[in-house]
This record gives sequence, C-alpha cells and structure tokens, in this order.
Amino acid sequence: MMFLAKVYITLKPTVNDPQGLTVRGGLHTLGFDSVKSVRAGKYMEIQVDEADRLKAEEQVREMCKKLLANPVIEDFRSELEEIKG
Repeated sequence: MMFLAKVYITLKPTVNDPQGLTVRGGLHTLGFDSVKSVRAGKYMEIQVDEADRLKAEEQVREMCKKLLANPVIEDFRSELEEIKG
C-alpha cells in the first residue's frame, strides 16, 4: 500500500521565532495591523510504501525523530492517508 504522510514541524512555544517576527513586521508594514503573532514552521509530504498502516506511521515518526525535526526546539505531528490507485 502507498501512504501519503503530511508532516507539520513547528518551533516549540518557548523558542524564539525570528522568521515569524520578520513576517509579522512585513504584514504590519503592508497594513495588516490586526496580526498579533506569526509562528513559522515546515510542511512536508512524504510517500511511504508499506503493507501496514501502523508500520507506515511508525516509520514517519522515526523519520521525524531522527532527521526531519530537531527535538530540542521543534515539535512535529503527522497525518497519514492511503493513496488509492
């Protein structure tokens, strides 16, 4: 079976986010004064070919822990959907 993992990686709430601050400043400059905060993150789509959904979920978790996310400063979550066809 083929699965599509949608992986969301964000900075932990206690970590400063200079990129988010820069984006917020740019939005304010453009007149979007109602924006109070911006947090930047990463989004990835990964296709996984595994026979078992639980195995695919575990593989994606391990990918995040070992490479995709820095566990010291980032959190991650993922969604898995079966690709039909």
